[in-house]
Amino acid sequence: MAGDGVIGRGAAQFPPPYCHWAEAGDVTGSPWCRKMAAEQLSSGQSRQIPAVDIDPDGVFKYVLIRVRPAAGAGPARDIVRGYAWAEYHADIYDKTAAEIEKQGCECQCLGGGRISHQSKEKKIHVYGYSVGFGRAKHSVSTKILKAEYPDYEVTWADEGY
Repeated sequence: MAGDGVIGRGAAQFPPPYCHWAEAGDVTGSPWCRKMAAEQLSSGQSRQIPAVDIDPDGVFKYVLIRVRPAAGAGPARDIVRGYAWAEYHADIYDKTAAEIEKQGCECQCLGGGRISHQSKEKKIHVYGYSVGFGRAKHSVSTKILKAEYPDYEVTWADEGY
């Protein structure tokens, strides 16, 4: 989005008034964005949660999750989780939510889909939907994945299951 502040690597796309944020010391953008990033960097709560955790290869279910410090005490951040072991998208969300809550943060599932991860070819394709959570905004998931895998070709489509 033109005019948005962007703070570093691993940032997810949010509509205003949300802020992009990432590595400490890499703070640019609007005054509001800088203020929110500084507060978040000082609190450190959700900063310890990796933006991406997916299996190294294969086709598997994934969920897009919004994480924020408990009681909304800071800006939200979106993360991607995807694993082949999961029979349902809810399995991934439930496991991740339990881990996040132990770190003093709250989370919300924004939707799901599938990821095809081909590490040898350095390709990730995001597609499909979750019956239980609905379709994740794959453009957001793709942006997060591209930040984590900058040397990969990362694509998405709304087609498929």
